[in-house]
Amino acid sequence: MKPSLPPNHGSSTGNPKRRTATPLARLLSGWAAGGFGFVVVMLGGWWFTAAVGVIVHLGLLEFFRMAQFKGIRPATKTTLVAVQLLLISTQAATGMEGSHWFSGDVAAAILPASGAVICGWLLLQPVTGTIADIAASIFGLFYLGFLPSHWIKLRDLADQALAPNLAGWSWPQSAGLGLTLVACFLIVATDIGSYVIGRRLGRHPLSPISPGKTVEGALGGMACACLVGALGGVLLGWHWGALVGAGLGAVVAVFALVGDLTESMMKRDAGIKDSGDAIPGHGGILDRIDSYLFVPAVVFTLVTLVLPLIQAG
Repeated sequence: MKPSLPPNHGSSTGNPKRRTATPLARLLSGWAAGGFGFVVVMLGGWWFTAAVGVIVHLGLLEFFRMAQFKGIRPATKTTLVAVQLLLISTQAATGMEGSHWFSGDVAAAILPASGAVICGWLLLQPVTGTIADIAASIFGLFYLGFLPSHWIKLRDLADQALAPNLAGWSWPQSAGLGLTLVACFLIVATDIGSYVIGRRLGRHPLSPISPGKTVEGALGGMACACLVGALGGVLLGWHWGALVGAGLGAVVAVFALVGDLTESMMKRDAGIKDSGDAIPGHGGILDRIDSYLFVPAVVFTLVTLVLPLIQAG
């Protein structure tokens, strides 16, 4: 659901005099991706899981491509299968809560079992795997398997106490729907705020990893996320909704930025500008979803562990 932004997003110097036109292909593909994301979030269930699975599969191929540029030989096929099993088991566990034949324990076991299988596969290769091969494979499983699986967990939340104002909705897992949409809108707000403020007011570089990002842009993104979070907290019916929502927005802004810079760090190490060319005018899948990878695990943890304590107070 990442919006279309001008092509110097992520690489702008923050100079307000610089102006770049937005190519039509970039604009159309950006809105198409955003519309597709909104539809599958609304549908939820296996439709949502299937969409996450396709995006993650393509992103993992790009990640392994970057690793191979560094001479690393990851367990590509084994990890691709393991990631899909992790996503499927997560949906099965959350969608069949209370089932005797499938539980969250099975889903939780997929990650360590897959790690062991990946190591075993590398051991059986004609050229024994290296530490880098193992690390890239296991990180791929974590980065594009475990972390995105929390989008599925978040979307399938059914505890209406987490979104009191949605309690009367007939939409399946309406609490999860509301929380997922809020999380996505917070990322979008961070992205747009960072670009707009950074372009107009950016003067101080944030990190050498991504020279175009500025401190002012990061703060602008956080401010926008706090505003959207405050609105979301009120609409969902949280106790101290504006304050709690703003706090959630600030946390999301930080981890969206971490996701963005992490992918930039990997591209810089691999010596490439974009992770791929899957999306016209935008680059690769990873270039579009980098901010969406760390956020769901953080949001899921906060709304299931911290939010109930705040509401109880």
